[in-house]
Amino acid sequence: MSSTGFKPIVRIGDTDLDGYKATAYALAKIKGIGVSTAFAICRYLGIDPLSRLGDLPDDVIKRLDWAVRNLHQIAPGWFVNRPKDPETGKNMHLIGADLILAAKKDIDLMKKIGCWKGIRHKLGLKVRGQRTVTTGRLGFTVGVSKGKR
Repeated sequence: MSSTGFKPIVRIGDTDLDGYKATAYALAKIKGIGVSTAFAICRYLGIDPLSRLGDLPDDVIKRLDWAVRNLHQIAPGWFVNRPKDPETGKNMHLIGADLILAAKKDIDLMKKIGCWKGIRHKLGLKVRGQRTVTTGRLGFTVGVSKGKR
């Protein structure tokens, strides 16, 4: 237990986390960190993933913050969410607003170069090969109307 007492709100990775939740599940509330990644971080640092986040001492919280921000340094290349970044060529793990901005930048690049996915994004259609006969309709078309026989 920490010498400073229980902390109901803990700030890690520029995100306010609930101190009453288990450490792994609280870390999973950070955009870019899932439950499996949070458990892996806790195991790497030797922290019990099911202990309450608010009970951890300040030095452990600082280590958690470092691990969340520098996951690309402690995890293998296949584990990070941005392997071989197009700009730098390095393995990166983005969290929070950086992740959102990177995804938006990638979509804008696809639109600019005019690849298939970029064209689909431009037109507001489905991108990943789904059917569009019945779903993804825009406007007032709701059902199928029969013509006169």
